[in-house]
Amino acid sequence: MTDPAERQRLDRWIWHARVVRTREAAADLVRAGHVRLDGARVTSPSHQARAGQVLTIALDRNVRVLRIVGFSERRGDATSARALFDEITEA
Repeated sequence: MTDPAERQRLDRWIWHARVVRTREAAADLVRAGHVRLDGARVTSPSHQARAGQVLTIALDRNVRVLRIVGFSERRGDATSARALFDEITEA
C-alpha cells in the first residue's frame, strides 16, 4: 500500500503550490479541463497526484509545466511553496 504522504489531491496540491489563490479556483481549473497530468487531461479535482509526475496547467495568459517533487500539509509562504515543484516551463 502507498504511503498517504506520497500523494495528494490535485486541487490541494495546486493550491498549496500557489498556482492559484484559492482551493476552489484550483478545483474549477481542474474541472474545466485546463490541467494535464503526465499528458493526460484530468477533470476530477480529487485525482491523486504523486511525486515525479508532470503537471501542465493552462492559465489565462500562459501555460505552466511543473514536476511535482513534494507535498505539504498546509499552504505556506511562497518560498515553501516553491519547494513543492520544479518549473519546467521555458522562459
